[in-house]
Amino acid sequence: MTVTSTISVAIAQMNSTVGDLAGNRAKIVDFCRRAFEAGADIVLTPELSLVGYPPEDLLLRAAFYAKTAKEFEGLTSELAAFPGLHVVIGLPMLGRDGHSSERYNGAAVVVDGRVLGTYHKRELPNTTVFDEKRYFSSADEPFVFEVKGVRFGLNICEDTWFSNAPRAARQAGAEVLLVPNGSPYHMNKQHLRTQTMRDNVTAQGMSVVYANLVGGQDELIFDGHSFVLDAQGRLCAQLASFAEDLQIIRFDGGQPQPAVLPAPLAIEAEVYQALVLGVRDYIQKNGFPSVIIGLSGGVDSALTLAIAVDALGAERVRAVMMPSPYTAEISKIDSREMVKRLGVRYDEILIDACFDAFNATLAPEFAGRKQDATEENIQARIRGTILMALSNKFGSIVLTTGNKSEMAVGYCTLYGDMAGGFAVIKDIAKTLVYRLCAYRNTLSDIIPERILTRAPSAELRPDQLDQDSLPPYDVLDAIMQMYMEENLGVADILAAGYRSEDVARVTGLIKQNEYKRRQSPVGIRVTHRGFGRDWRYPITSRFKE
Repeated sequence: MTVTSTISVAIAQMNSTVGDLAGNRAKIVDFCRRAFEAGADIVLTPELSLVGYPPEDLLLRAAFYAKTAKEFEGLTSELAAFPGLHVVIGLPMLGRDGHSSERYNGAAVVVDGRVLGTYHKRELPNTTVFDEKRYFSSADEPFVFEVKGVRFGLNICEDTWFSNAPRAARQAGAEVLLVPNGSPYHMNKQHLRTQTMRDNVTAQGMSVVYANLVGGQDELIFDGHSFVLDAQGRLCAQLASFAEDLQIIRFDGGQPQPAVLPAPLAIEAEVYQALVLGVRDYIQKNGFPSVIIGLSGGVDSALTLAIAVDALGAERVRAVMMPSPYTAEISKIDSREMVKRLGVRYDEILIDACFDAFNATLAPEFAGRKQDATEENIQARIRGTILMALSNKFGSIVLTTGNKSEMAVGYCTLYGDMAGGFAVIKDIAKTLVYRLCAYRNTLSDIIPERILTRAPSAELRPDQLDQDSLPPYDVLDAIMQMYMEENLGVADILAAGYRSEDVARVTGLIKQNEYKRRQSPVGIRVTHRGFGRDWRYPITSRFKE
């Protein structure tokens, strides 16, 4: 008669902070304590859990490795308080000789106050937002360890997006593959992850435990969504989305036992939660006391305000309306109504006198020339100056309100509405902005209906509408997505049925406004290609398709 061992594996879905080694160490110990008290045999933490992910050029500094080694030594000693508990910890490692030219993205298995063994990442991603070949060397040695008669292998994140490392673990005897991850979020990413694990891991006859990081790191969002698949590829467990979580999965031998699965999120709910997490972590981790938002009475600033309040609480959010001679009365009415519903501090600062002073000062220079976008941009820059002055005086960070459609075609003003510290909806197309507002109102009715139904306008000249200067947003967004996100050529977009004049205008504006985007604040990435780390086009270029 064969006796099957029961093993408990805990997934510690952590929100690490890059460079906060002491804080991350304390968090690992806390997760391990809770897991140990619940009877866990193994704790799996995310990729580079001790130092945070991605550390970027911190990985080029010798002092970073020295401090990491010191904290890891202390952590190893602390974990001796949990006898028999095997803890997988992610950290950067130097080569055996300690030479800085050999750096590895590694994971160590610690038990009873000692290091049982280490694993070095094999596949180093170097596309989209990843630059791991800049920092790390690759290794190809598998590592397998045994707990209660079951053999566990280690891979790290990108390893499992190819078959080589999982195959090596399987050939070394692994029955269950433990995978620490720093897999950033974009829409529809979770389906891609699970299918990839089925293709490369469970197809080889192994169960997989996938522990993903959660939290915001500059423009990247890590959504958690850790999960377990059995050797047949069936989903047996899934952790929370966009929140820290600890879940213990029971294994009978190498087979995980099914747990209750959370209901899937609608895409609007998923993206909204990502934006809230991104704002909360950027503000909290960088130590800003509060935020300031310039309200316009339009949909973009309304969405940004709602996200900020949900992320930080009303007491840490200040809204400022700065009417000009062209601001519609209903814009002021709608802004007052929304801040009333949310309970945030609200101020109105008229810019008429500033605008008149600029016009008077520049009148001799502009004599004989008609008013144009120059005067429109002056208004935007006055507002940007006021917001930045308030930021300087009170220490609050300005959240900008420009969306991806505007950023793509340059429908924004340098040193005006682009002035600020964090661009919340920088990767949100205008059509998605409306969907997110509608979703937020299903939770509680905070955005006045008229904000969602009015035709969008910058209100910088009489009777101005966005569509006077741009194609309809459904057309603009579709062309932008095909050209910028999907990397399709002009001929492919024309073949999809879009008018040649719209295609030429949108693609031309995208190229023309690269210099503006380079000067915009960092913002949250929710698509698989945003304007930031994974969009790298030259400003100076004469190439035309």
